[in-house]
Amino acid sequence: MTPLVTLAVLVAAVTHAGWNAIAHGIKDQLLSFTLISGGGALIGLAVACFVPLPAAGAWPYLILSALLHIGYYVLLMRSFSLGDFGQMYPIARGTAPLVVTVLAAVFLHEVPGGRQLLGVAVACAGLTGLALWGIRGKGARPHWPALLAAGATGLSIALYTVVDGVGVRASGTPLGYIAWLMILEGLVIPAYALWTRRAALLPQLRPYAARGLIGAALSVAAYALVLWAQTKASLAPIAALRESSIIVGAAIGALFFKERFGAPRVAAAGLMVVGIGLMLHAG
Repeated sequence: MTPLVTLAVLVAAVTHAGWNAIAHGIKDQLLSFTLISGGGALIGLAVACFVPLPAAGAWPYLILSALLHIGYYVLLMRSFSLGDFGQMYPIARGTAPLVVTVLAAVFLHEVPGGRQLLGVAVACAGLTGLALWGIRGKGARPHWPALLAAGATGLSIALYTVVDGVGVRASGTPLGYIAWLMILEGLVIPAYALWTRRAALLPQLRPYAARGLIGAALSVAAYALVLWAQTKASLAPIAALRESSIIVGAAIGALFFKERFGAPRVAAAGLMVVGIGLMLHAG
């Protein structure tokens, strides 16, 4: 983790929180992700004209990653439609480095040490606190559909992180890999939206077009930086540092969506960041 790699991942964390906030801010989630994923596909097509094709060995990973990303978009849409941004985003993002640590150890032999395992335990405690935050009063219960959707989103993030970590290293061209990934994953949701909304789709998209395309640009930039970083360092510490976006996302929820950010959420988010920091330091 050189200073340049660290800076790239931190910038990716901020831009990632930004595009997720844009996506959450457009209440019709199908329109939101049509613009973001479709805009990403257009950017990918433009970039693909000027960079080499990924090597043949990378294409199975590209196809699998595209499928995982489509599932991620669907789960993220569901999470944002069910819960607060300031809760769903940290749970989804906080789950990912925990799972990546396990997957990287099993499949890539990047075995965690004692400090990293301690970080996993601390981050899990914070994750549990965020999941339970806001339960008040007699008979109060967690909103399980929202929590399950956010947790499943985190699992999908972990899966595509590991797949892309292997694929981008085999590609020989990080820019070519991200371009074709955006193309492959970016057409399915717009196609579904066109099939379901038909002639009504374009008028519905128009009021949100500028915000959605900005979100698409931020999304592509965020993941391109992460993919480049994955060619330079181990997956687990990159995944951990990337999730510093948790604090950015929670702050966005409080400032822009007027969601409560009380002491329990501060403590839970803080535990997650401490745990992620331990994983990063160990990596």
